Amino acid sequence: MNYQYKTAELLQADAFRMECLRIARTVNLPDWYLGAGFLRNAIWDHLHNKMQMTPLNDLDLVYYDPDDLSSQTERQIEAQLTQLYPAVVWEVRNQARMHVRHGHQPYASTAEGIAQWVEVPTCVGVRLEANDELTFTAPFGLEENWSLSVQVNPINSRPEIFKQRIEAKKWRQIWPNLVFDKGNSV
Repeated sequence: MNYQYKTAELLQADAFRMECLRIARTVNLPDWYLGAGFLRNAIWDHLHNKMQMTPLNDLDLVYYDPDDLSSQTERQIEAQLTQLYPAVVWEVRNQARMHVRHGHQPYASTAEGIAQWVEVPTCVGVRLEANDELTFTAPFGLEENWSLSVQVNPINSRPEIFKQRIEAKKWRQIWPNLVFDKGNSV
C-alpha cells in the first residue's frame, strides 16, 4: 500500500491543513515541515471516522538553518505566522539547534531532528512545495500511523516521557483504537 499517496489524498481533502501548509510556505524557511500532530492526528482522526478534527494545541513548524541558531528568530517567525493566520498557535523550531536539548551530536537536517521525537507516529512531517506537491519526511515510514500502532522511538527511546505524553495528551480517550507499545507497559 502507498501510504504517502493515501496521506496526500487525506491532506488535500482537508481545507484547514492545506491552508496551514500554504501559510507556512510563505515564510520561505529552509528544509521546513509541519510535523507531529499536524499529520499524525489527521490520519488517526480519519481512521476513527471523526466528523470533526481533533483540535491541535499548536502547529509544529520545523526547519533547518545552521547559520542562525537564535531562538529570537523562531519567535519572530511565530509572530509573522500568527499575523498571517491567527487561528492557530504556531510553534517554530530550528532543528539545527535542537540537538542540544537531547545531548546529541548536531543534526544534519530537519528530517534528522524529526527522527528524534518521542513516538514513531509523531516522527512525521509534510511540506507544500512551490508546485503544490506534498513532500513527506517519515524516518520510520507512515505505516505505523495508518496501523494505529504507537511505539516509542527506537533511536531515541525515552519510555517515561512516552508514557507521560500518552496520558497528558489523553490519546486513549481521543483515539480508543490506538494500540500502544506493550514493551513499555503503557
